[in-house]
Order: sequence, then C-alpha cells, then structure tokens
Amino acid sequence: MKKIAFFFLLVCTSCTNPPEGYEKPWMLGPFEREVNQTAIIEPTDATSFQDPMSGRLVNWESMATFNPAAIVKDDKIHVFYRAEEKLGEKEIGGHTSRLGVAISQDGVNYTRESEPVFFPQEDKQKYYEWTGGTEDPRLVETEDGTYVLTYTQWNREYPRLAVATSEDLKNWKKHGPVFKNWKSGKYLNMETKSGALVTKEINGKLVATKINGKYWMYYGVPHIWLASSEDLINWEPLENHEENLVPVLSPRAGYFDSWLVEAGPPAVLTDDGIVVLYNAGNSQSIGVGNLPNRMYTGGQALFDPLEPWKLLDRSTKPFIKPEKDFEKSGQYVDGTTFVEGLVLFQERWYLYYGTADSKVGVVIWKK
Repeated sequence: MKKIAFFFLLVCTSCTNPPEGYEKPWMLGPFEREVNQTAIIEPTDATSFQDPMSGRLVNWESMATFNPAAIVKDDKIHVFYRAEEKLGEKEIGGHTSRLGVAISQDGVNYTRESEPVFFPQEDKQKYYEWTGGTEDPRLVETEDGTYVLTYTQWNREYPRLAVATSEDLKNWKKHGPVFKNWKSGKYLNMETKSGALVTKEINGKLVATKINGKYWMYYGVPHIWLASSEDLINWEPLENHEENLVPVLSPRAGYFDSWLVEAGPPAVLTDDGIVVLYNAGNSQSIGVGNLPNRMYTGGQALFDPLEPWKLLDRSTKPFIKPEKDFEKSGQYVDGTTFVEGLVLFQERWYLYYGTADSKVGVVIWKK
C-alpha cells in the first residue's frame, strides 16, 4: 500500500494548490468528479417484483435509489444500492428498503437488475426486517472468496446492524444482528448501523484482513465505535474496564463534523495506518458557518495499524461535499454525499455515495 501515499505526494508536489480537503499525505485520493457529472443510478417506475410481505406487485425502486455498497467480481463492479418504493409521504424512514444491484464492465455504464437481490421476506430475520426493510449496505470479500455484507435491519422499532454472507452475490445467508449473542444481547436493542470492516489491498482487491488475530469493524452514529470478530459473523463491541462502549471517533465543535460522525465504506489498512472514510454532519452554531445545518460531507481519519482504537490523525476539512444539484435535492433537502462503497478497479479507485437520500453518485481517484 506504500504506492498509495507515494502517488498522492507526487500529485501534491506537482501542483501549487492541493485539491480542497486533501491536506494530509496519508489520505486516500484525491477523488475527482467526471466532467458534467450526473447520478449513475436514479429512481424508476419501470421495475417491479412480487413482495413477500404484502403479497402484491410493487415498484420497489420508484421513490429513491441511494446509499450504495460496491464490490468487484469477475472483472465487473457490482453496486448494491438501497431502494425505496413510493408510499405516499416523503418521510425518511417511512418506506420499505430493499437492495438492488447495478453492474458495470467499464466503470461508466451500469446495467441494473429488474428485481432486488436482498430484501425482507419469510425467513428467520422477519422480526428484525419487517416492514422497514434492509438498508445501507457495505460489502467486502474474504481471502477465501466469501462475500460479507453488513447492513441495517429496520423493523420500525430499532435499527440493528446485521451481517449476511454469499458465495456468488446472488444467494445470501442472513446471520442476523451482529451483537445478538454478545453478553446475552446486551446491545441487541441499541440502535446500531453502518458497519465498515477493515480491509487491505491484495492483488488489486480490497480484502477483509485480521489485526492481532481478529477482524475489526468501525460502526455507528452519532459516534463511531469499534468491534472485533474471529469469524465475521459474531462481533464483540469494544468496551472499557467499566463495560461501557467507548467511541473511537466523535463529533468536534468548530469543524465540519460538529453534529455527528458515521462510519463510511470499508476501511483500508495502509503503510500509514488504518484509513477510515466517514460521513460527517454539520451544526452551524458550533461547527462550520459555510456549510448548512445537517449537511452530510465526508471526512477521513487515521488509526494505528496495531491498535485500531487509537486515533492518530483526522482531516480538518471535508474531502467531499454536496456541490451538484442532484446532491442537494431529494428526500434529504439539506444535501448529502454519503460515502459507502469503495473499490479498486482497473487501477482506479471508485468511491460510491448516496445523494440527498435519493440517487447514487461516484467519484474516482485516477492513479
């Protein structure tokens, strides 16, 4: 991974002004927008499927398509995105979410499947997923080729972080809430979401990696917490000696992340440490005056490579923020660039994000 930092230094030393938001040499990027950038995935009324919950035919992605995960398989990018159907009011959290998939052979053109690939149905997770659905995925691959999906189960009572696995990205085994078995369910009914597993680059892919014999996952909002696992299915949240959760990244007064922080796409272990891309919310009264209240931007944090809970550095400015109309119009009118999917494809890094809880965008780091 040394080539990442080296490339960045070459870029920065060859220009007078580094790109806005890239003030740290360990940061991933710069991620850039394509000329005349538009959303790559938008809502549509053209697709439908038979919903197991209602027994009716539904236009499952007619309201919104956003908050994407991404993975490379068979030399193609697979983008898993959260989709919502129209159910009347534009109330955030009031719709049913399912996961659709769009596939690209070139990183430019995307072909969408007509039916969702992951959704609430008559299975052992019914209690946790009906009727709010399955939300906000993150995807990683293991060294043996298994795909691990972290996502939010929403039963309209508690959002719960959950995990599922697959060998082919089509047939999924749901394992349920990640903390269900920890201390007799101590955190089962705590609001949890946004699980970003630690990965490293192996042969051009981001692969889940162990540190000190364990896998690690950054998760949560409005703080980011940390958990470890030996099997990627059962997780142990990091606690202190008083058996309380310990946040490893928190909001900061005076900065773009003054309101909240939330784990983003899979974290990346580099020569500098663990780079965590995170989503950040602003509160103007205690944060940054030139960003609206509640606007979501993106930040980066660096953690120790051997002690994943130890924060070494973090960005002082957002490296991505809503600029385009499609990033500031939709369900979430305050604007979002909600980063959630990260892949290395044909020697370029693709960062996928949700825009205003309505569409999907992508920015690219051209190495």
